Amino acid sequence: MIRDYQAIGATWFERGKQKIIKTYGKHRGVKLVGCLDYESGDIYCEEHETYDAQTFLGFLNNVLERYSGKIVMVLDNARIHHAKLLQPFLLENSHRLELMYLPPYSPNLNLIEGLWGWLKEKVINNVFYNKTYEIRKNVSAFLTEIAKHPHIIIDRLCVQL
Repeated sequence: MIRDYQAIGATWFERGKQKIIKTYGKHRGVKLVGCLDYESGDIYCEEHETYDAQTFLGFLNNVLERYSGKIVMVLDNARIHHAKLLQPFLLENSHRLELMYLPPYSPNLNLIEGLWGWLKEKVINNVFYNKTYEIRKNVSAFLTEIAKHPHIIIDRLCVQL
């Protein structure tokens, strides 16, 4: 979830004149699910109203359509990633899709978390949004722009071995 927290991130301001960001005190935002191909720098994201097992199943279907070959998807241990609803799909597609679960409390091991942090830094921090569609527009613009430069995505997010 990319929320409109109006967080103050690292920024410069004149001494004694700290930047003030308005807030409604509401937690609106944009729910994204995404994946990162660490070899090509390709990012695939979808926006959804809700994020549940059915949404995740649809996302997995779309990922299989988008990418060819064997896919290993690194995930946290969210309950929806283990839902019974997924089991038939995972069995049917086990030749192409493998889910790898990270240990609890280790988001630093999931490369997509770096993307979410980057996105928040560029789109959410130090900004006030009157409407959710403004967040959507800026999130989309950010993702579209960085997609033009996969080498920058790889350099910033992907572990070089």
